Amino acid sequence: MSGLAKQERLAALRASIANIERRPVLSDPVSTQAHAPDQFIVPAPGLVQEVFADERRNTAALLGFALGQARSLLTPVRRAVIYLQMLAEAQEMGLPYGPGLATFGFDPDALVLIRPANIVELLWAVEEALACGAVAAVIADIAGHPKVLDFTASRRLSLRADAGGTSLFLLRYGAWREASAAQLRWHLVPALSATTQFDARAPGETRWRARLERGVIGDRQNQEWLLEWTENGFHIVDDRERRPAQPVERPSLPGDLFADLADRLSEAG
Repeated sequence: MSGLAKQERLAALRASIANIERRPVLSDPVSTQAHAPDQFIVPAPGLVQEVFADERRNTAALLGFALGQARSLLTPVRRAVIYLQMLAEAQEMGLPYGPGLATFGFDPDALVLIRPANIVELLWAVEEALACGAVAAVIADIAGHPKVLDFTASRRLSLRADAGGTSLFLLRYGAWREASAAQLRWHLVPALSATTQFDARAPGETRWRARLERGVIGDRQNQEWLLEWTENGFHIVDDRERRPAQPVERPSLPGDLFADLADRLSEAG
């Protein structure tokens, strides 16, 4: 077979896989945990979820979304969440901040950080963590599109997550979507935070806009939610309830106040 014929067959195969990816899911909808009507649906444990953002700078939004779900999966038996990030990327992007996690409502002592040297070690660590009965969820932050993370690898991770009852969140970036065995795929965009009661210009509760690109939760498919974080978890915000923040009128400062503020300041410089 000539090189051109091989390329044509590969292109046809990729197109066929892409068509399969776009078809509705034929399996049963993903089961969910009990929730209040205004709370976001939290999928049951033991699933693989891909969470995509368009840009790498939105890694904190992806991590917050994954940790928000992982928090609800913690139990007296499953007391840990594993967060994996390759060493070089952790040095570039930073690590989760303990006091910030506590403010978010997540116990920093429950988060175990692992920094493998390469993607092969990271995937091996993910499989081992999914098999541990003390782990509630595994979060793997993966930049780029490594070839080793193909459909076969994702299928192996899906089987391991199902067998161990441990959820896996794959944090990914960019517009490209590989063939994957993940049951759910999200596209996440950070949204403007809620307003506060006493200062309309100050940031309020964190918000995300989450779109379900793949999979079915209950009877919902290809749906989008505006989510807000509360002490009880993700709250669904009705876009119709949102109102633009009104500017707060403040009295102007007297002209002679600026001279008083500058009194006794050094003129050197």
